[in-house]
Amino acid sequence: MSSRSYTRYFLYTLLATTPVYVASQQTAAAQVAAAYGLTTSTSLPFPSATQSPSDTDNTIMNGWSLGKGRIQDGDANLAFVADPFPNNPAPGSSTNATGPVLQTTYNANTFGSEDSGAQFYNLWNTSDGSTFQTMIVSYEIAFDQDFDWVKGGKLPGIRGGLNSTGCSGGNASNGKDCFSTRLMWRKNGAGEVYAYIPTTNGLCSQSGVVCNSDFGISLQRGSFGFVSGQWSRVTLVVRLNNPPNVANGNVQLYFNDLKAIDQQGLQIRSASSVTANGFYFSTFFGGSDSSWATPNTVHTYYRNIVLYGGSAPSNLTGPVVNGAGRTATFGLGTPLLGLVLGGVVSLMLL
Repeated sequence: MSSRSYTRYFLYTLLATTPVYVASQQTAAAQVAAAYGLTTSTSLPFPSATQSPSDTDNTIMNGWSLGKGRIQDGDANLAFVADPFPNNPAPGSSTNATGPVLQTTYNANTFGSEDSGAQFYNLWNTSDGSTFQTMIVSYEIAFDQDFDWVKGGKLPGIRGGLNSTGCSGGNASNGKDCFSTRLMWRKNGAGEVYAYIPTTNGLCSQSGVVCNSDFGISLQRGSFGFVSGQWSRVTLVVRLNNPPNVANGNVQLYFNDLKAIDQQGLQIRSASSVTANGFYFSTFFGGSDSSWATPNTVHTYYRNIVLYGGSAPSNLTGPVVNGAGRTATFGLGTPLLGLVLGGVVSLMLL
């Protein structure tokens, strides 16, 4: 391992496993929700005992309010299993510490949503028919102890709009009928927010933003890092831009209750009919070719999935959208931000 790789790995490990923080820097998901006036919340129900893949599918389809009432891809790759890491909880975790967790399997030599992992869309509707303009999803995640990161893969996030097949898989977003904001792991467990949103107002030239002409955009890659064999907690915040022609949208990511990403000035939608609709469980290796495939059968695990929603969009200031389109750029984006023992240490990876 090179000295640069070792340093990166060390900081990722420290970031995910060090439980000592300055209290004022920690912000739990419920506190973030309260700060934005999100008074509506829901938790996705988990069973009290482990289940086979077929029983797991029935539990999810019957209790998780899925779009079109079905699991889109990889139903055989899902199962409720015993916690594989009961002695390595996420910092501050206090709930669902002993119950089953949702396991996703990535079979050896697979990649892409059709063969690797699983994918479904949870639609969260309000009882009074109002729409969500701000949404938060928080969940805990763990990776197998011997998880091989390869080049990267997708992780769950938030989806909006009624187009259930657009804004992912290479179907670019124009902001008129959908958006998606998932997470990704990259090499060595580097984390990022991976978004299908419009790329107006020179977004692709901003620091920490990596655009691809055919796929989604990478926001602040390496600003946090996953570690195998250890539970971590992620909290994703999406505040829609308002009005639609003003780039004042906001995406935030908290890792183990510490803010790692706060991306502002975004046009997430270009039509007011696009709202935040729910939890997008989308996880697979890839990537669109075999260079992303996992060499071994491995798993990720999920628990404590909670959604918060509110009717108020972003109230930040932002520029009027000038209509400039996407430009492909390549690179690593931002420095790795090491959150060390309650302090913030910045390391520029040259």
